[in-house]
Amino acid sequence: MAAPTPSTPDAPRPATRAAGRLVVLVSGGGTNLAALLAAHDDPAYPGRVVGVVADRASAGGLDLARAAGVPTAVVAPGDFDDRAAWDRALAEAIAVFRPDLVVSAGFMRILGGAVLDRWPARVVNTHPALLPAFPGAHAVRDALAFGAKVTGCTLHVVDAGVDTGPVVAQVAVPVEPRRRRGRAARADQGRGAPPARRVGGPDRRGRADRRRPDRHRRVGPHPVRDLRPLPRGEAPA
Repeated sequence: MAAPTPSTPDAPRPATRAAGRLVVLVSGGGTNLAALLAAHDDPAYPGRVVGVVADRASAGGLDLARAAGVPTAVVAPGDFDDRAAWDRALAEAIAVFRPDLVVSAGFMRILGGAVLDRWPARVVNTHPALLPAFPGAHAVRDALAFGAKVTGCTLHVVDAGVDTGPVVAQVAVPVEPRRRRGRAARADQGRGAPPARRVGGPDRRGRADRRRPDRHRRVGPHPVRDLRPLPRGEAPA
């Protein structure tokens, strides 16, 4: 048996990418998702967004994913009889993409056992405050109303509580004095998700929703099986 030929230090090596598969959950514009997608330009980045799941079809993050060629799914609570059924469907929609890590990035829903038990310690959340200070959906507003001089962002593991899981990383951000007064009421603008409704149905004022319902794959009580996963190891273009 011939000995293997040793490689030389000067031999060219192709760019490589780790195979970490990320599924991102969004409710809004997807600013954190945009940062993850931008990181894909670096071959050394240890992951790849392979799927984006939203709780409403109007989430701007879906458009970012579509522009990047990343598959999407919508699992709207209003399409299900109860919370437990929605939670199970959300877990199935995530599972289609076979994630190594699930990232809740501005996802304005509490994740239940169907998701957390399926990926224990592999679901993380981005939170706009230095936990344990200012947990909950209005962290920015609460920090400004309190008069905090320093706030920041936290990445933490999601558990059964509300922003109570182990902290992975934190970054502090000073609050400018002019922002501590008069802006608390608008601080969380855009973070709250409106009540979910079926695309094509009327809104709260009775107006028709003219958005195209076929722009993203929608998950109802049964159509999870219609989603097609990428072959293992293959990432979207």
